[in-house]
Amino acid sequence: MNKPRIKLDSKLVQRAKDLAEKITDDIQRIIDSHSTVSVERTILRLLGVEGVVNEGIPLVNAVVEKIKEKDLLQDGVCRHVVNASTILEEDIQRTCEAIALDLDIASLPVVSEEQLNQRMRSLTQGVLDKLKEKSDEREELFKTLGDPPTPYKYLIVATGNIYEDVVQARAAVAKGADIIAVIRSTAQSLLDYVPQGATTEGYGGTYATQENFRIMRQALDEEAKKVNRYIRLVNYASGLCMPEIAALAAMEGLDILLNDAMYGILFRDINMLRTFVDQYTSRLLCAYSGITINTGEDNYLTTSDAIEKAHTVTASQLINEQFAVKAGMPHHLMGLGHAFEINPDIEDGLLYEIAHALLARELFPSCPIKYMPPTRYMTGNIFKGYAMETMFNFVSVLTGQTIQLLGILTEAIHTPYLQDRYLALANANYVFNNARHIASEVLFKDNGFIQKRANEVLAEAVNMLEHVAEIGLMAAIEEGQFADIARSRSGGKGLDGVFKKSSSYVNPIQEELEKRLGVKK
Repeated sequence: MNKPRIKLDSKLVQRAKDLAEKITDDIQRIIDSHSTVSVERTILRLLGVEGVVNEGIPLVNAVVEKIKEKDLLQDGVCRHVVNASTILEEDIQRTCEAIALDLDIASLPVVSEEQLNQRMRSLTQGVLDKLKEKSDEREELFKTLGDPPTPYKYLIVATGNIYEDVVQARAAVAKGADIIAVIRSTAQSLLDYVPQGATTEGYGGTYATQENFRIMRQALDEEAKKVNRYIRLVNYASGLCMPEIAALAAMEGLDILLNDAMYGILFRDINMLRTFVDQYTSRLLCAYSGITINTGEDNYLTTSDAIEKAHTVTASQLINEQFAVKAGMPHHLMGLGHAFEINPDIEDGLLYEIAHALLARELFPSCPIKYMPPTRYMTGNIFKGYAMETMFNFVSVLTGQTIQLLGILTEAIHTPYLQDRYLALANANYVFNNARHIASEVLFKDNGFIQKRANEVLAEAVNMLEHVAEIGLMAAIEEGQFADIARSRSGGKGLDGVFKKSSSYVNPIQEELEKRLGVKK
């Protein structure tokens, strides 16, 4: 990073960080005493459980439901599945198949705590060794091929068919894309299960499945060797299966996951307790596996005014940062988000945009900041739209952004064609190349409009965080403080999948992740 080019009020910065830490401390205490059905299914997936049962229901879902029916879920699935596996002298997969076929685990003898813990430790070691091996494979390829310059050109594919996605991804890489994001099928976040296998039908995107991850990862690694640069792969770890998808992504060597502590609550009406608990486990897995998260503050500006509510983006970034810290995540994996969504008809809108972009960049100097393109004010006038994308790309390289989700001139009009993506890459290649080192050449006026605006937004964010800290994050969400969307703590989807841990609860994988990541409790 170059030295800061605007002066932020250091007292405000520290106050903002302290408030975000306090806000998330209060939520973390609640997280630590609860688990969810998705967290428990994640444990089984990491232990190697796969396949489906009747009507395509994932085996992990069937097993968790069986344990829940026996009123044993509060102890954690690991305790009961490993106990049954030990008694039956079977592996975890066959044991889960037996449970799904109505093995009465409640009637089985209970092995000693010492024997149970020894078996769980052995299984956990194997799980985390495999994740580390996959992460090391990716790092080795990364070192061999090298890292392209920032801003990384991030392009989406969204055909609904994984094999067609591969065709589009290969074409994008050949024209300069550094990151390929497979957009997830619309409303998959509301499914309380992860589909199985390769998929060829999806609306607005392609289903996130382990096999789809594997297919795209293999294709991108092949293309990376052709173009002699590493290509990052993105998918979504959000919604009701957030930690499960993080686990599958870690197994298949993905690089980036869209993962936000509040997005599902606000934009998908998923219960807030469910989301907070699930995001913690997902981020432990991302932190351990070296997966960068991308948060979703850009979405706030699709429902709120980008100038009036700019401070809500900053406040959310600070909260997301602290939730990630609590999961042992280093800052170089925190891709905090913001967006180019100011009304293009506003005078000096570019100055506001530069101020907001510099605020994000300077407030989180070690984070790979993710910058999102204009969508709210995109127009059927493709010439004006293309000019807006050019301004967006220029601000990005000027302010030192890291991950640039390329704008597409038909954004929000129809699902973009391959040639639309080509034009997006041509624009970014031109701007980034011609202004490659402009960030180190330009100085901003001390106490000028841009610096004043950045500090004004920061001060407003601090005021907001003061209020959130006073009433609590859940109450603030109920008030509609974020994105002008209010949600109830007792409402939303998935609350029935949250449970309070018993004194006998055990999750050895989470405990070992916390230990290895140095998470303090």
